[in-house]
Amino acid sequence: MSNHGHATYKTPLFDRVFKPEKITLANGHTVDRPRSRMPLILGILLIALYISAKTTGFDFGIILRRGGQLFVILARIFHPNFGFIDKVIPPLIATIKMSIVGTVVGCLIALPFAIFASSNINKSKPVLAIVRIVVSVVRSLPVIVYAYLFVFIFGMGPFAGTLAIGVFTFGIVTKMLYENIETIDMGPYEAMQSFGATTLQSFWSACVPQILPQYLDNCLYCFELNVRQSSILGYVGAGGLGILINERISLRAYEDAGMIFLMIFLVVWMIDLMNDYIRSKIK
Repeated sequence: MSNHGHATYKTPLFDRVFKPEKITLANGHTVDRPRSRMPLILGILLIALYISAKTTGFDFGIILRRGGQLFVILARIFHPNFGFIDKVIPPLIATIKMSIVGTVVGCLIALPFAIFASSNINKSKPVLAIVRIVVSVVRSLPVIVYAYLFVFIFGMGPFAGTLAIGVFTFGIVTKMLYENIETIDMGPYEAMQSFGATTLQSFWSACVPQILPQYLDNCLYCFELNVRQSSILGYVGAGGLGILINERISLRAYEDAGMIFLMIFLVVWMIDLMNDYIRSKIK
């Protein structure tokens, strides 16, 4: 026990956790320290875990009994069938095209919406609220839900997947861009306004140079994301590699699936390298 003018702690660890701790102050008075909430938090977490496992049918026994099959399948996937590459190239190119068109369309539409969603540019509170609600609603749904919806409306194929990617990109880029716009220096914009320039002229001359690097960086980020996500859109009939992945896994042709995964990895890796190079030039 030590006393350097501060409180002295003399209670064992078990009592400190489960009982109010007695703290002896330097003046000799004893007070109760608030009881630790850790046991209550752990109990709530354990109850939530148990309820979640029951609701979802999660069974550790199945993992123990059949977990070995995972390594069997992975061993086949990591021995890709290089003879299957001719079947992978066409849908892979379609996937990249979907990602490019969807990203460009979504990013272009995001720019004017981001301006209207920025509180330092748009002074109309009703318009500001409506635009932000629209953006929040768009961002609330994952891309595969949009793909399923557009497949139902426009039919199966890459067009539905491209639209889904475009809408998803619009929501993400608009959100990130209007947050960037709200952090810029408004001095040049206000100066141009005072000289009689219109809102569009002021924004284009004073604000665009400040947000352009972040805007391009956001677009590149979404392109990387879309290439990965577009690979699964075929599961709902929206074109790309997803149809082929679903087919090969359904047939248990894991070596063919391994070839698909390898090509996706190589394409994403090259896109990451390209984007890093572009980012280094625009910053």
